[in-house]
Amino acid sequence: MPAPTPVVCALIVKEGRVLVAKRPEGKRLAGYWEFPGGKMEAGESAEMALIREIQEELGCKVENLHPGPAVTFAYEWGAILLFPFVCRLQANSPAPIAHEHTEIAWLLPCDLAGVDLAPADLPVLAWFLQRSDAIF
Repeated sequence: MPAPTPVVCALIVKEGRVLVAKRPEGKRLAGYWEFPGGKMEAGESAEMALIREIQEELGCKVENLHPGPAVTFAYEWGAILLFPFVCRLQANSPAPIAHEHTEIAWLLPCDLAGVDLAPADLPVLAWFLQRSDAIF
């Protein structure tokens, strides 16, 4: 079995809410909500990949990255090694726009469990909700 594909995701926090994005039709996990991010490129650190992916997918810039525990998750088509980061928008960043998703939403942490999150994001959500120290 091949090694898991390294992937990053962002839990972008703003005014007590977290950004989620809905995957478009025609892609794997279409219709699921996710914490935005994507695959790491060769030679790229997780932090560099996160900044690049958020710029590509949402057209915004993030900062103050706080890494969470990596999660290995096996889908039927292959496994991923997911590196989550809690972060915020840079002060001068444009507002996020759904360039690669059908929609985005800012949700309260207590409402995140009520959306149909991609399976690999569920352990990330559990970790995020158990955090006792509020970063922002």
